[in-house]
Amino acid sequence: MADRHRTYEDFWPFYVSQHMNVVNRRLHFVGTALVWACLLAALLISPAWLAAAPVAGYGFAWVGHFFFEKNRPATFTYPLWSLRGDFRMFRLMLLGRMAPEVQRAAQLFPARV
Repeated sequence: MADRHRTYEDFWPFYVSQHMNVVNRRLHFVGTALVWACLLAALLISPAWLAAAPVAGYGFAWVGHFFFEKNRPATFTYPLWSLRGDFRMFRLMLLGRMAPEVQRAAQLFPARV
């Protein structure tokens, strides 16, 4: 197995390198938005919506990885940091600030581009 990342900030560029394909990132964005919608629905409508949150989030993300990125989701090795990375990537995409992170990851991990 590859070197284990010791901190989240060390993990982040690796996480981004696993999301170089724009379709994959967009699918993650949709999945994460649906997770937030499910959480809101769980608060406002019924707690049963909590069951839909992981299906929505992982469903879109895994389609992105397996069919577009053609790699293994980081969730399998780093579940909590990957979840944190999903929310960070969502926020950066929402703010239009993800491109510099992708460029930095491409420089650090050129073989993945």
